[in-house]
Amino acid sequence: MNNKHTNKYRSLTLEESRVIKKKGTEPAFVGKYNNHKKEGTYICKQCGAALYLSDDKFDSQCGWPSFDDEISGAVIREADPDGVRTEILCANCKGHLGHVFSGEEFTQKNLRHCVNSISLEFVPAKLEKGVYETAIFAGGCFWGVEYYLKKVSGVVAVVSGYTGGSVKYPSYEDVCTGNTGHAEAVRVVYDPQKTNYEKLVKLFLEIHDPTQIDRQGPDIGNQYRSEIFYLNDDQKAIAEKYLGILKNKGYNIATKLTPASEFYDAEDYHQNYYFKKGSTPYCHVYEKKFD
Repeated sequence: MNNKHTNKYRSLTLEESRVIKKKGTEPAFVGKYNNHKKEGTYICKQCGAALYLSDDKFDSQCGWPSFDDEISGAVIREADPDGVRTEILCANCKGHLGHVFSGEEFTQKNLRHCVNSISLEFVPAKLEKGVYETAIFAGGCFWGVEYYLKKVSGVVAVVSGYTGGSVKYPSYEDVCTGNTGHAEAVRVVYDPQKTNYEKLVKLFLEIHDPTQIDRQGPDIGNQYRSEIFYLNDDQKAIAEKYLGILKNKGYNIATKLTPASEFYDAEDYHQNYYFKKGSTPYCHVYEKKFD
């Protein structure tokens, strides 16, 4: 692998690296996707390759997410060093997923892909085989940011949520206190064959006011701050480029640039808010800032 390619992979935490790169195993029954039942696609945490559809997930009560099939060609198998088990890896980046077992008769397919939650990321959309990329932005109320970014051709899903703070699994009420350190943010999953991070950064900076500190329009508080959470060095460089362009144009930029950390999905009633309501954002408008 050359450096240019691997820069597009997500930077991993120590625990993610222990499992994905060093073939470790997370403890049973603690993974976020063990009892996860939403419809969509599970992608590789490291590279974004689509791996498993929710249709193939089942409850094996083993303590880890279980699937009886994979997206064709997305997973490869290798003999485990213990000489007994068969390891499964992402075919795109060779990241460790877990192990596959047969003959247990849990389902008609008689297979169980036992996968570490930490090796996965969930996308609430049915994706075709391919590699998808992720961007995370905070710019005031997440409803408005979600509204504009979801309209971009090539974006396959936008999830509203919370990130940047220290409280685990915060609720909306927790974040509203301003004491969690979290920002209202969106996680954007997109097809890099149809759009790119550069386009998303530019649009993000044009649909909100990046000069406002700890607010956006009538919404005031550090949870409404402007912030770009980059997932790798490529994203950081692109964000720095466009923030620099605005500064050179005379904008007093308040937007922070921060390494991405754990992203927590917001409650279901926050998702697709304006699309379900049939209205438009109250504090986000498009303003062209780049030539």
